[in-house]
Amino acid sequence: MTPGKKILGEERRTLILEWLQTSKEPLTGSELASRSNVSRQVIVNDITLLKARNEPIIATSQGYCYFAPSLPEQWFERSVACNHKPEETEEELNLLVDLGLLVKDVKIEHPVYGDLTASIMVSNRKEVSQFVKRIHETNATYLSQLTNGVHLHTIAAKNKQTLDEAEAALQEAGFLLVE
Repeated sequence: MTPGKKILGEERRTLILEWLQTSKEPLTGSELASRSNVSRQVIVNDITLLKARNEPIIATSQGYCYFAPSLPEQWFERSVACNHKPEETEEELNLLVDLGLLVKDVKIEHPVYGDLTASIMVSNRKEVSQFVKRIHETNATYLSQLTNGVHLHTIAAKNKQTLDEAEAALQEAGFLLVE
């Protein structure tokens, strides 16, 4: 935190919302903390309060985004069931983004908590690399490790043919979960 005037409470949350709405890229908690002259934990609390007001903020592997809930009208979505080892995650995600897809999230069915969903929001190799790097740097585990590799992704593309191509590529690579 750099020396300077700390932005307080509601004024800070209003600015955070404005910054997220106008940013073309995700903003990290550290970046928001630096801009506000507060700690990252204060930002985490602010984001929680904003989400409680139904602001569509999502936490991605690259930072926070203000997320309009719908895709452009011309985009299509599909859920795909996958299964692979943790060390194959980068390969799986790169396979999808190389086809021009957006990988929105990962979902698992936890035996205690039920369905768990985490936002990924990657659409190119750089974002995939940053996601994987962040997993390793934080010693976090992939959600799919809780279910022995079984997971779902919501993928989005400009046309249904690309979604079909993605499923075929996942199957060819041995990542698609089949009966």
